[in-house]
Amino acid sequence: MARTKRNPKINSRTARQVLTVRPEPYWTVIEKGRAVGYRKGKKGGTWVARFRDKSGKHHYQALGAADDVMDPDGDEILSFAQAQARARDWFEQRAVMQSGGSIGPYTIERCINDYIAHMYSEGKPSAYDWEKRAKALIIPQLGAIEAKDLTSEEIRAWRDKLAASPARIRTRPGEKQQYKPAPSTDEERRQRKVSTNRTLTILKAALNLAFRGRKIPSDIAWRTVAPFKKVEAARKRFLTLAQAKRLINASSPEFRPVVRAALMTGARYGEMAKLRVRDFHRDGGTIFVEWGKNEQPRHIILTDEGVAFFQSLTKGRANPEERMFLKKNGTAWRMSHQARPLAKACRNARISPPVSFHQLRHTYASLSIMAGMTLMVLAENLGHSDTRMVEKHYGHLADDFKRKMIRETAPKFGTDEPDNVAEFS
Repeated sequence: MARTKRNPKINSRTARQVLTVRPEPYWTVIEKGRAVGYRKGKKGGTWVARFRDKSGKHHYQALGAADDVMDPDGDEILSFAQAQARARDWFEQRAVMQSGGSIGPYTIERCINDYIAHMYSEGKPSAYDWEKRAKALIIPQLGAIEAKDLTSEEIRAWRDKLAASPARIRTRPGEKQQYKPAPSTDEERRQRKVSTNRTLTILKAALNLAFRGRKIPSDIAWRTVAPFKKVEAARKRFLTLAQAKRLINASSPEFRPVVRAALMTGARYGEMAKLRVRDFHRDGGTIFVEWGKNEQPRHIILTDEGVAFFQSLTKGRANPEERMFLKKNGTAWRMSHQARPLAKACRNARISPPVSFHQLRHTYASLSIMAGMTLMVLAENLGHSDTRMVEKHYGHLADDFKRKMIRETAPKFGTDEPDNVAEFS
């Protein structure tokens, strides 16, 4: 057995803290052709294994989350040593398969794990979130079924049961999972169907990958199961200009700059919280978002009012690395810190039902479209790669604007009859 070639950058929490976020894992070779990697992501690190078969092709397997913040539990959160042990078990399975042996039936759980490993190997930003969703919502119900025996009826029954179940509430690792009340209104049922469609997409993607790899003989079972129809069509709620002004004025002094900035940029709360003083470019009149939802940087073009606001916000601040938005005690805004002050501001501004922070983003987009901004420019400012999402959510507003412009600017000839009709006959 070859001696392990260790990467000192990943074998301890302290060493991993200084690593740069990147899609390519930091690898430690366990044996020849076998390695354990640490992928540093914005939401935390994860472990992944890599196996090279006789033909030289690499295979990947997701192992679990790294113990960067929480203590390892040996199940979902792994230390470096636990990740190595889990990787060695998988290496042995791959070796048996390579020699023509069998390690048991190819189940939906194995199918999902293969797909998640594929996503990590491709550097897909959504791999971490999809892994969590699959482990919580697919594997417990379908994981033990052999992929070749999965039927359309089983998929539909799982889909319908998931759509009718209560939504999960974000819960800390190690704590008992919490749930919202069961959906009872039309809007709640629509939202659950939207969420179910996203989970069904993961299942189908995993099955399609296995089918293309000839691990499943037929794809007829899932091809005949369609997602719920007409559930994505709900129009996004947004504030009127008057309501937005009331909300700004009703916000507390420390929260008011965050609300104003959101309404001026359309940035997400997570993007706002990570902004630093250096991210405001006065000469270009832009805000630089280094890490967006898809880990793609972008520049948000500001209005003259927005430039003046961010200039006043950053004036005299000598440390360019300081967070742009700070609380009155000097600490940064963190995850979920916006919920209570926003709810209070909505009460004070008489906005009912209260809006979420994400609806401030919808407000920016909707008011921009109604003022004449093109879909492409809006998409770039919001951080979308093309106009599909803005067309889906705001296209009706663009149509309203076009109708209004035509009615205001098209030629008008009057409706009065001529005094002497005979002259024109």
